[in-house]
Amino acid sequence: MSVTTEAVLEKLSTIKGPDLEGDIVSLGLVSEIFIADSKVFFSITVPAARARELEPLRAAAERVVKEMPGVDSAMVALTAEKKGGGMENAPPASRPVPPRPAASATPPRVAPQAPAGHQPGKRGVPGIEAIIAVASGKGGVGKSTTAVNIALGLAANGLKVGVLDADIYGPSMPRLLNIHGRPQTVDGKVLKPMENYGLKVMSMGFLVDEETPMIWRGPMVMSALTQMLREVAWGPLDVLVVDMPPGTGDAQLTMAQQVPLAGAVIVSTPQDLALIDARKGLNMFKKVDVPLLGIVENMSYFVAPDTGKRYDIFGHGGAKKEAERLGVTFLGEVPLEMGIRESSDAGAPVVVSKPEGLEAKIYRDIATKVWSRVQEERGIAEAGMPSIVFD
Repeated sequence: MSVTTEAVLEKLSTIKGPDLEGDIVSLGLVSEIFIADSKVFFSITVPAARARELEPLRAAAERVVKEMPGVDSAMVALTAEKKGGGMENAPPASRPVPPRPAASATPPRVAPQAPAGHQPGKRGVPGIEAIIAVASGKGGVGKSTTAVNIALGLAANGLKVGVLDADIYGPSMPRLLNIHGRPQTVDGKVLKPMENYGLKVMSMGFLVDEETPMIWRGPMVMSALTQMLREVAWGPLDVLVVDMPPGTGDAQLTMAQQVPLAGAVIVSTPQDLALIDARKGLNMFKKVDVPLLGIVENMSYFVAPDTGKRYDIFGHGGAKKEAERLGVTFLGEVPLEMGIRESSDAGAPVVVSKPEGLEAKIYRDIATKVWSRVQEERGIAEAGMPSIVFD
């Protein structure tokens, strides 16, 4: 029995907040409902300041949907709109009703191991040969722009490439790659990735409106990442580039501990403050035995278009010196260039919009070095594997 949006809305209309007179559907708090392979996704709009207090509301909505015939699982998030979904004036709940324990999830399907460097025991993703994380210690250093151009550079070098936008709170790939709409399903079982410029792409931005802020706690972030990674028809791919959120939180640990990453690329700007945070990212991947493929220095320098004079606005060479100090490969330096920003905002990254330009060549060179490092790490891992000798 297939579940319908109308049936879900009818069920949700029985849910009232502990201090609301209407139900969550009539009050307009329920987002667009997305259904794929008996899995139901939607969000409930609440004031950001009351997210923790109204967690029982979310849990109750998720519970009633999960209990519907034809529903295998449900993912419900609390989101905050600027207008607060009409709930700003609702008084605080006096006695929130605790949610019932969620039913145990269906055991995951066993998948074959992907080549994973020296990370035994981590479950690979069918059809994906290598998974690369592009990370940064802090936001604002151009990580997502770097990740998408590296992915396009790998594709330009002849590889089959996918991109997973792992930044649940601030997904960038829909805009960077000019992809719109909702993903479809393959045989009603798994999601079909969106595509543009030869890349297969999955992002939370395809499931939630661009201006909708997410109020998700760690477990929900990890669950969403797991589903976007393992319940998407990615393959066959030579490499999946994962655009990680900034920092060293739940999303990063989930990917590092549960996925056989072929390695991580760290993006930083030259100045000391950015490098301090970049070191944190480097150390996190080291602690969980993920190979460090190298460091990219973004916004490395600026060349005035009218005079051709070079300016080191954020300093210069800091990331390269850090790479040398740590014994990590320096992958290259990307200039602070208006064309990179303009093409990214327009959804046509420089590697595809200006393939003959200097910046595109820089990214392709970085992509070549990244893939070379992946092969090196794979060789190191294979050399370290014990061999069985039969007498």
